Order: sequence, then structure tokens, then C-alpha cells
Amino acid sequence: MRCPFCGNTDTQVKDSRPAEDHVAIRRRRFCSSCSGRFTTFERVQLRDLVVVKSNGRREDFGRDKLERSIRIATQKRPIEQDRLDQMISGIVRRLESMGETDIPSTTIGEIVMESLARIDTVAYVRFASVYKNFQAADDFDKFVSELRPNEAHEE
Repeated sequence: MRCPFCGNTDTQVKDSRPAEDHVAIRRRRFCSSCSGRFTTFERVQLRDLVVVKSNGRREDFGRDKLERSIRIATQKRPIEQDRLDQMISGIVRRLESMGETDIPSTTIGEIVMESLARIDTVAYVRFASVYKNFQAADDFDKFVSELRPNEAHEE
């Protein structure tokens, strides 16, 4: 593993432990050249996924991009970091276990919305506003009014 501080390729693992609900390994590393310390994560990747956009364009699936969009939706919400990491790992596992390498972006969006709806309604609405491309306040009103009957059922 290359040191992020000096670029040296001779780094040593000082500590390894499970992370993200045992779906990743967290490794503390030490650089023998500059004495820098840093952390790396290893995850199992079952298959390379390709996202098929609504316009037909294709791009490699990026866990980082999924994570960024979820973090934007959950920004300043009282959701624990571990819970978000578990949710993201669960979404990725679900996508990988679908048996297909080509995943429509709409499928990913629906799975993310379903996951967010279970943990935080505000984050769910935030994500939906981008995913469903809300253009006006009326779009929010309509979407939130559709949520209200479901909330009454949950209580």
C-alpha cells in the first residue's frame, strides 16, 4: 500500500479489525520512510456493476458516488455514522446479489429511497427531490402529501 504522505510503497500493517458490520476490514498502517500513520479499508466486491442511466449512457458503479449522494441527503440529520455505513453496505450487497451486472439507475434510486424512508423521513424527501427532479414547491407538497397516509399507519 502506497503511503499517502510520501508515496513510499513499503508500509506496514499495525492493526486489522472488522469494520462496517463485518463487511469490510479496517487496517491501521505505518510508513517506515516518513513515520506517517493512516487507515485503509478493504471490502469484498462480488462483481463489477454498470449503471445504466435513463438516457442509455453507461458508467461503472461507484460506491463513493452512492455514499456522497446519501450523505448529502442525510446532512445535519441525527443519524449515526455506523448506521449510514451499514445502510450503504446493505444497498451495495443488494445490488451485487441481484445477479445482473447492468443495473438501471432507477433501480438504484428506488432502493436508496426505500432505505432512507426506513431511517429518516427528511433525508428521504431530500433524496427524492433530486431523484424525482422536483421543479417547484408544488412537487414537494404533492410528494409529502402522499407520505402522510403512510406515516399515520406506522404510528
